[in-house]
Amino acid sequence: MKIERISTKKVSESVTEQIEKLIEVGTFLPGEKLPSVRELCDMFGVGRSAVRDAITTLKGKGAVTVKQGEGTYICKFDSGKLFNNHILLPSSKDISQLFQVRKLLEPGIAEIAAKNRSEKDLKLMEGLLYGKEDNSWEADYNFHLAIAKAAGNEILVQLLEFISASMKKTMIGFHQCIEEDRIVFEEITRQHSQIFRMIQNKECAQAKQMMEEHLEYVEDLLKTSSVLNV
Repeated sequence: MKIERISTKKVSESVTEQIEKLIEVGTFLPGEKLPSVRELCDMFGVGRSAVRDAITTLKGKGAVTVKQGEGTYICKFDSGKLFNNHILLPSSKDISQLFQVRKLLEPGIAEIAAKNRSEKDLKLMEGLLYGKEDNSWEADYNFHLAIAKAAGNEILVQLLEFISASMKKTMIGFHQCIEEDRIVFEEITRQHSQIFRMIQNKECAQAKQMMEEHLEYVEDLLKTSSVLNV
């Protein structure tokens, strides 16, 4: 029998998570004013201190801004915050724009990786690709990250990490949607294998082209999935 640990989560943490979910699904929209503390207390059935602590946490994350005498407002997604530790969950439009950045960035990364990769880089990519059958978001992310590391440019690695962090929740949901689709899984695996072979053979232009085609394929799937309506 599996025993689940009893949660010791503070009430304010639960309120924080609930407000973040309401922002994510669009109940509270960027730029809009949050309900008052009293209204939030009634909404969640908690005390004023829990709501105030939650707002303080959200402010620290950059999700809300508090205007003295006016109230608390939902912050808009700011691409300038990509290099901060706390990133506001982006909207569907923001996800679409972030994916456009991926399409501009990653083909060039694959091209450089094909030129600069070492045998150690190839072993890492090969292990991620063929080590075990796994189409989770984490496995996909680690493969793309390994290519970025093979390019040998730390700034490119950081850019990819921050973009992926911004898209993480959406991409996890996307992978959950397609994980039962064997045809899609096999096609993505085939594309990853082709990209790997181009990098392995130092075929720079072909690696760039294959990455472009792969990201186009993934974007088309993302647009037609229930996870994102772009």
